[in-house]
Amino acid sequence: MAKVLLTGASGYIGGHLLKELKKDHDIVAASRSTKNKENEDNVEWKKVDLFSLKDVEEAMEGIDTAIYLVHSMMPSAKLTQASFVDMDAILADNFGRAAKTKGVKHIIFMSGIMPPDEDEENLSDHLWSRRECEKILGSYGVPVSILRAGLIIGPKGSSFPILKKLTERLPALVLPKWAYSKTAPVALEDVVAGLSQLVDRDSQKNEVIDISHEVTTYKDMFRQTAEVMDKKLPMVDLPFIPVALSKFWVRLVAGEPKELVYPLLDSLVHDMVPSKAHYVEGISNAPTPIKESIRKSLEEEKDSKEDKKKSKSIGEELKKSDVKSVQRIMIPSSWTIDQTANYYANWLSRIGYSFINTSIENEKLMISLPIFKDPILILEKSKERSDENRVLFYIRGGKFAKSVEGGRARLEFRRVLDKNECLIAIHEYEPTLPWFIYKLTQARIHIIVMTLFGFETKLLAKTLDSKYLVDRTEKLADR
Repeated sequence: MAKVLLTGASGYIGGHLLKELKKDHDIVAASRSTKNKENEDNVEWKKVDLFSLKDVEEAMEGIDTAIYLVHSMMPSAKLTQASFVDMDAILADNFGRAAKTKGVKHIIFMSGIMPPDEDEENLSDHLWSRRECEKILGSYGVPVSILRAGLIIGPKGSSFPILKKLTERLPALVLPKWAYSKTAPVALEDVVAGLSQLVDRDSQKNEVIDISHEVTTYKDMFRQTAEVMDKKLPMVDLPFIPVALSKFWVRLVAGEPKELVYPLLDSLVHDMVPSKAHYVEGISNAPTPIKESIRKSLEEEKDSKEDKKKSKSIGEELKKSDVKSVQRIMIPSSWTIDQTANYYANWLSRIGYSFINTSIENEKLMISLPIFKDPILILEKSKERSDENRVLFYIRGGKFAKSVEGGRARLEFRRVLDKNECLIAIHEYEPTLPWFIYKLTQARIHIIVMTLFGFETKLLAKTLDSKYLVDRTEKLADR
């Protein structure tokens, strides 16, 4: 029996997929919280923080197929100073790295249908992030099967519940420009069936498979949803209204957080139509008609009140007084990640003049302020967890950090996809300052410092890389 790692097992799609896969597979169900979760036949629950490479490696021990159903559009700490794009990049990189290290044979990733021309420069942040995750997962040599879906019709999730709430709560609809964009809806049950088939698929290389039932518009989706709900919904066409003007009222009526609504609406400027090049018989051709999908979704929603109570308790368990901060900076193409980390330590002292001092002793980085006798932060470099594309420091203490024996607070520098970019991330950091003071002072200063550091490295990248190109061109001309 194949052993399968299912991430996002307590989520919208993962929960349904777990019920299907446990019939014939040995499942390790990974979730940030295992509260209210009990092991059963063929299912072992594991608490896994996907931002921790070590956690992911431990979860992948003995795994044949690893399923990645993760998206970080919502904050994952009490204070999150990061874009979901950068957080997604770290999560995908951890997953791909761990899969390679542990000898996983196959990765399955749930992504989104891309616009026909796949013009990545013009993609919304949401779709750009999905595309980058595809590339990251596929860059470690483990075959990746990517199932791309458009609007998934189900009682939870993101897009359809928003559409359903707008249909239900508004007496009439003013249709902006995005309502005329093309989409390819698919029933949740068909997505689950498609993912299940991929688990048993013998894939030897990276592949992309689109799944849908038919191509329609969001306007037609509103119409069909209203018909299933037996509701009259007058519509007024105002196609000149841009997406930007729709965000506030959609968020207000749907009652969903802006972190979810805004990226999704930004994606609606694209026509998301399945590609013939990504068609696989038996998977791509989802059989469930749109109206039947909507009807099943509405029926399932009526029976989900208990599930909502459970999801609230899980959310409460995840609330901590920790900080997550991720910034992406450009660096010279000739720099290693180790050089970047060292440059940061020296730069911090240089820009701080005599106010901020840094020193490195025995792989420990000390950051000090002259007004305190002891360092404000003590960071210890982990040789074991660092490599050429990742440098990891554990935050071991200091006046501004809670010191916990065996604690996991850490600062990392990481490169993804061999780009001249570096992700600098702080995970599970707990400040000693009172929370409201921390947010007004240290947290804001950190963002300012990282922004300034990003400006400097970007300038250096342009200067040094331009000089390299000139020198290289002159050498070639002299031959």
